[in-house]
Amino acid sequence: MGWDRHSVRKAVVPVAGHGTRFLPATKAVPKEMLPVVDKPAIQYVVEEIAAVGLTDVVMVTGRGKRAIEDHFDRAPELEEALEAKDDEGRLQLVRKPTGLVRPHFVRQGDALGLGHAILCAAEHVGDEPFAALLGDDLIDPRDPLLARMLEVRRERGGSVVALMEVDPEHVSLYGCAAVEATDQADVVRVTGLVEKPPKESAPSSLVVIGRYVLAPEVFDVLRETPPGRGGEIQLTDALQALARRDGAGGPVHGVVFRGRRYDTGDKLEYLTIVVRLACERDDIGPDFTKWLREYVGRTV
Repeated sequence: MGWDRHSVRKAVVPVAGHGTRFLPATKAVPKEMLPVVDKPAIQYVVEEIAAVGLTDVVMVTGRGKRAIEDHFDRAPELEEALEAKDDEGRLQLVRKPTGLVRPHFVRQGDALGLGHAILCAAEHVGDEPFAALLGDDLIDPRDPLLARMLEVRRERGGSVVALMEVDPEHVSLYGCAAVEATDQADVVRVTGLVEKPPKESAPSSLVVIGRYVLAPEVFDVLRETPPGRGGEIQLTDALQALARRDGAGGPVHGVVFRGRRYDTGDKLEYLTIVVRLACERDDIGPDFTKWLREYVGRTV
């Protein structure tokens, strides 16, 4: 059976951000490598990609991100040391990242926004639809958002974004969508997008979170998109253009996600996800939960 050019085979993960909200920890360590319990945040994202059968992944990196490349490469000396100790458990943990996907790396160079980062992957992606995942957003694997988005893309074509309802007070932190209902409860048609609007003028309380399934026409739109807010090329602006189309990359549909999503780019949410996932672990959860209850009981 031949390859269907309309099927999604590749994923793009922009990882070139500076992580300034986590300084000084991110002065020498990429924010994507900060541990969430005992795995770096970026590994959760790559595992999400692998879980839907995508294995060709391009990461758009920048200076100081070499640790990400090393994490998804073999570590022969470490593996030999663990083999010599017959430490099979840790050996498998070390080897797992290298077997998840086929990673490729391109440099963004100038930090000109998310749209520009996506555009840096154009040569590798080519004339194919692709998934794009932001490393700051972790989606609980028990809530298969990306699989649903790929399904909607197969059914409806065009491009698909992930949407989540937020408190109106927080709308100005996101790209906000104007939408129309469809015949599926969790799917809407996106008719417009506004980047970080004031709550008074926001078209809805549905905001775009860091998961996209994009038609290749988005690259042509991005090439013609002038810099917007902050002098950056905004992906939101390109999606706004695609949303007006019924072909050539459009329309744009949104999957309304009501599952568990964690923003590891926010300090409070980062701590929340670490505690939550630690409590749910079979190996450390019972002891950690017991300590946490005692600690909170003493300090409240």
